[in-house]
Amino acid sequence: MNHVIKDIPLFPLNSVILPGGRIPMQLFEPRYLDMLTRCLKEDRGFVVVLLREGTEVSLRTDFYDIGTYVRIVDFQQLDNGLLGITVEGDRKVRVLKNAQQSDGLNLGDVEQLPPEEIAEVPEHLYELSSVLKALGRHPAIRELDMDVDYHDARHVGWRLSELLPLESHQKQHLLELQSPLERLERLQAFLENLKGS
Repeated sequence: MNHVIKDIPLFPLNSVILPGGRIPMQLFEPRYLDMLTRCLKEDRGFVVVLLREGTEVSLRTDFYDIGTYVRIVDFQQLDNGLLGITVEGDRKVRVLKNAQQSDGLNLGDVEQLPPEEIAEVPEHLYELSSVLKALGRHPAIRELDMDVDYHDARHVGWRLSELLPLESHQKQHLLELQSPLERLERLQAFLENLKGS
């Protein structure tokens, strides 16, 4: 039986985050400021899920049921007066059920998905590690201070899934895969298509 977390906040976004990934977010809606206060007080995270329909500020949204439990690793007041936070993906989860509070915050019961198998990047896919290293030199990526093992197929696949210019639904599909090697094969095919176009 997988571990179930009850009544955890769900944050529908137009972005996908995978374990070990980091994304900066701006919070301004009361429902999310309250959520942040509660998460910090209770030392717990929340779940980022990809939007299927609606926008990030919509009260009515439809989202995928596989997402990522994230922890808050940094927060600060931004120059524009909004609250900025940085979250880090912790583990993949499945939303079993969800409901919306009166303030519009989605809460759900989620189960942790099994961890992916550890696997080395195969020799014929080494190019993917090189692509990731090149992307990691970009100042915006460096600023996120992510810890990446370029030999671990999970790390390389997770980071490339987030950073490559894929459609949201493609990123979601890569998130849902449980095989790191299958994810790398899909990413390799995507890069080959890019080169051919």
